[in-house]
Amino acid sequence: MSDFTVREYAFISIAYEGCPESSLGHAYIPEKAFEHLCELSASFSKHGAKVFELAGRRKLKLDQYVGVIETPCGTRIEILPKHVELSGTDDQAIILAERKLLQKMLSVSLHLPYREVGSANLNRFKQPLHEWIMTQFLASFERLVQRGLRFDYNRVQEEQKFLRGQLQNVKYMRQPPAKKHIFPIEHDVYEVNRPENRLIRTALEVVCKKTKDANNWKLAQELRLMTSQIPRSQKIQQDFRQWQSGRLLALYDEIKPWTELILGEYMPVSTQGTWCGMSLLFPMEKLFEHFVAYHLRRGLPEYQVKTQHATEHICEHQMSKIFKLKPDIFIDRSKAKMPNIVLDTKWKLIDQNERSGRYGLKDSDIQQMFAYSHYYLKHESEVILVYPYRAGKFDQPLDDFDFRRTSGAKLRVVPFNLDEPENFKII
Repeated sequence: MSDFTVREYAFISIAYEGCPESSLGHAYIPEKAFEHLCELSASFSKHGAKVFELAGRRKLKLDQYVGVIETPCGTRIEILPKHVELSGTDDQAIILAERKLLQKMLSVSLHLPYREVGSANLNRFKQPLHEWIMTQFLASFERLVQRGLRFDYNRVQEEQKFLRGQLQNVKYMRQPPAKKHIFPIEHDVYEVNRPENRLIRTALEVVCKKTKDANNWKLAQELRLMTSQIPRSQKIQQDFRQWQSGRLLALYDEIKPWTELILGEYMPVSTQGTWCGMSLLFPMEKLFEHFVAYHLRRGLPEYQVKTQHATEHICEHQMSKIFKLKPDIFIDRSKAKMPNIVLDTKWKLIDQNERSGRYGLKDSDIQQMFAYSHYYLKHESEVILVYPYRAGKFDQPLDDFDFRRTSGAKLRVVPFNLDEPENFKII
């Protein structure tokens, strides 16, 4: 088993004798693992998800997906966001900073019940993403066991020499005389076998098999012994649909997202019937969008902050509306009798020092914002493009852009500091 850590847009090649050492920008992996990635790339392309790009017969280039990929030969590739500048920065420091950022963004985007437990928990950033997820799962499971697992009544049909519950009269009357002393009965058993516990137990088995962290392995084995009476889930999807919520199962709310992560194997497209190990891939543009929206909700509690708000269409065709316009974030200020605001987030790098005056902005992005301004705001309010903050390159909002032939409609381009998201202000 080999572990590699790279960043977005890194290259992945087949290892050969005398090849350079793997780095954050270029990983050299075994040939079997490379062939598996090529197969994944082909299956993803069929479904319109661009995770890898072929850069030659023996080289792949990653796209805007982050997370973990595990291959059948045991190779694990951790993909981190490309956020910290490389120049003059130690690779290990970059890895720790970007793992910290990815954990925060995943916690917000997936509504994970992430807990900070003081300085003793600082070592979590040294763990790869999959180990961090397993650590959080085990900690939640340990708290659940300490507070008490929930039991449920299950109907049992069996034959006994004594009566218990309800006698199945028809079966009993059809028995031969030699079995008249055996009673077919039906009764309820109060036991720990319920969908939630079966799924958690199944996830625990995955953790026991996959973890390489000594502390995780030790805690997983202890929990495995303590919960040995719980059977594994035979139908994972069905058991997830039967997962109940409510006051009596409030303790299970914390562990459910971690269980889904471990058993769900988040991938850009379905890979049912093929190997995907513990593979977790997330599009960075979506994580960035949810992260910005989360902090806007916290900073603007008096307004409604909506994501993927889609009420307008560009065209009408055969008496029906088509081609929806879906801005990433829509701030509804109608209750305060103030103009609404539309924002679009872009996980791209722009440069405020570019002399051409375009700063790396794309025509398609500007045209998209003009459409939002026209259909959602009637050119009566501003639209805002949000890009990641870059010290010295994009650390201040650009001068406003005026839309021509409109009555004062403006486009603002502002930075979002991922390290200080609570300071983000647009109003």
